[in-house]
Amino acid sequence: MNYDELVNTTMEVGYLLLSNGAEIYRVEDSMRRIFRAYGVETGDVFVIPTCIFATVETGQGKPITGFKRLYTRVTNLDKVERANDLCRVVCYKKPDFQTVREEVRSIDQRPAYGFWTQVAAYALIAFSFTLFYSGSFADACCALVCGAAVRLVIDFMGRFSTNSFFMNIAASCVAATLALLAVQFGFGANTDKIIIGALMNLVPGIVITSFMRDVIAGDLIAGLIRFVESLLVATAIAIGAGVALLAPRLIWGV
Repeated sequence: MNYDELVNTTMEVGYLLLSNGAEIYRVEDSMRRIFRAYGVETGDVFVIPTCIFATVETGQGKPITGFKRLYTRVTNLDKVERANDLCRVVCYKKPDFQTVREEVRSIDQRPAYGFWTQVAAYALIAFSFTLFYSGSFADACCALVCGAAVRLVIDFMGRFSTNSFFMNIAASCVAATLALLAVQFGFGANTDKIIIGALMNLVPGIVITSFMRDVIAGDLIAGLIRFVESLLVATAIAIGAGVALLAPRLIWGV
């Protein structure tokens, strides 16, 4: 048994899961199962949203440790599902490590939705939530434009590797500003409904759900990290929208 290869390969599977939005317990459980599939019962795994640690003991009692730092995370449930399927195949068939790594790379390189498809999705989300929160059809049409603008701002700032905190501030500020202008020119009637619909694209719903699940599961450190992350996102959204709403009053007194 090549324990170094086992640790490195298992780390790649765990990294694939975590970087695409899988829960902490799912990553840890999947990695432990792979260790056991290859006959290693002493595998220990510790995962938080920004890094993965894994240690196994060789037959001679020598510890082999792996560490992988995570810098960016997205939510891609298609890749999470395929990584889960890969874990099941590994546990049942026990393929060689090279085959597993090639499959990990294949899953990781799967194309995401195109940019304009994402813009359309952001727009439709804003449109739908505005109607859900009792906005008029005209408000929903305004939110459609605001939602698309949110995605455009995120893409533009992402090209400069902007911190996500400032990215959310800018996106929420632009969305709120467009909502104010739409109502000012008579295209919509309810500024609040338009803003709420557009900003639902930025609300960290999955992060909030994940931190509650992590805390309940006993992963307190991971839960607290996700909790702080959700607070920062909410703060950024509030700052951006607040600037858009207060700036006209402070500058022109309107």
